[in-house]
Amino acid sequence: MNHPPTPLAEDFGAPDRSKWMALVEKTLKGQAFDDALITRTPDGIAIRPLYTVEDGVAVARDLRARDAERPWDLRMRAAHPDPRQTAAEIMKDLEGGAASVLLAVDPTGVNGVAVGSLQDLAQALNGVLLDLAPVALDAGFLGPKAADWLGGLAKAAPNAPLAFHMDPLTAFAQAGVSPGPIEGHLISAATVGTRLAQTYAKASLMLATGRAVHEAGGSNTEELATMAASALAYAKALVRAGLSMEEAFSRIVLGVSLDAEYFTGVAKIRAARALWARITDACGVSVPAVIEARSSQRMLTQADAWTNLLRLTSAGFAGAVGGADAIVLGAFTDAVGLPTAFGRRQARNTQLVLMEESHLGRVADPAGGSWYLDSLTDQLVRAAWGGFQAIEAAGGIVKALESGLIAEIVGATRAAQEAAFADKSRKILGVTAFPNADDKPVEVATPKAADFAVDPPSARVPGPDSRCPPLTPIRFAAAFEGAQA
Repeated sequence: MNHPPTPLAEDFGAPDRSKWMALVEKTLKGQAFDDALITRTPDGIAIRPLYTVEDGVAVARDLRARDAERPWDLRMRAAHPDPRQTAAEIMKDLEGGAASVLLAVDPTGVNGVAVGSLQDLAQALNGVLLDLAPVALDAGFLGPKAADWLGGLAKAAPNAPLAFHMDPLTAFAQAGVSPGPIEGHLISAATVGTRLAQTYAKASLMLATGRAVHEAGGSNTEELATMAASALAYAKALVRAGLSMEEAFSRIVLGVSLDAEYFTGVAKIRAARALWARITDACGVSVPAVIEARSSQRMLTQADAWTNLLRLTSAGFAGAVGGADAIVLGAFTDAVGLPTAFGRRQARNTQLVLMEESHLGRVADPAGGSWYLDSLTDQLVRAAWGGFQAIEAAGGIVKALESGLIAEIVGATRAAQEAAFADKSRKILGVTAFPNADDKPVEVATPKAADFAVDPPSARVPGPDSRCPPLTPIRFAAAFEGAQA
């Protein structure tokens, strides 16, 4: 039976902003409205206490149908230096609900799995069915070699949805130097990627991200601008290597960093899709964005590390509501050391609760239609597009890194954020606010990286090294934790 709608609001007058302002001014008792109720992001974007229909703005929405049971790829990072232990952890993760793995490769074993050959990689991925459990790589300048190794392992599964994730620009930005010219690394990655694309039809080749900017203390729009410029640089390299424009863009994954500020995280993922749409449209192709969201390392604390569970949950929430295709949440102990089995279980289960109990993936773009979030998304897009144009005007992402343009901008933003934490206008739970006097160290794994180190293959390409001011990763809590100690 059809019933007419019940007019619940007919006895109320039309909303009147002036009346609301009068009440607000009375409550503020002489304080300036802007000073008391308007906050600004590190990008300088104003966040107001009230948004109305007048603030509505048209924002491109991602309304794709998502798998109700598995709306996004639950991806677990593996970085234990021992390849055999890594294999055991990966299998445990997959059995415990993960869908794919992000394998950090470092022959020294300091910052990832000690892998230096196809045989080493085979040990680390022992038991993994690559056509069922996709593997993504994080190999820095060794990206092309690691991609070839992974391609060799997957030779029996040409339709495996691999994510080679070659990303020499991030490695260059963080290290401040490349073994040989950085342009040579772009060419090498694009050449290897184009060759692998002929065999692996579903594989992604490049990861375009502003993660180096984020982890060095940059703002959301600075990160997005760097991501966009990197995506364009990788697309150009792949086209020069022989791919069509459409296929080049279809083989690129966007990387977005998420911290505990979930509203801006939601808006940032939506803004990344809008930027991608604008770039691909300008290049005459129509390719949907694929986004991998990773939790921020700079937001984590060593003191009262249990509070990191809250931060990581907020990051996962933002990724899910924003519509990320894959989400990587680190362990709550990452600022202290490698996670134990318990730490990895917490990282998995945080996503599983968001997915299977909170059902965050059952609605397409749930943030769409929110005047606040649509407005914030639009502002991020506009500011990031301006930053992207500035990078391109400087000669592109490589020139902007080499000249120090990006490092200078990020350095100023980092200093401003550090000052805000220092004067406590921004707080860090468990560190600058509500420190836990009874805090006890969390348990972490303590392998000796040197015991597993292998001889690294050369990542050098012919020609002189390229150099840029490094975007060194930071943790905002580190200065205050030292003071407490």
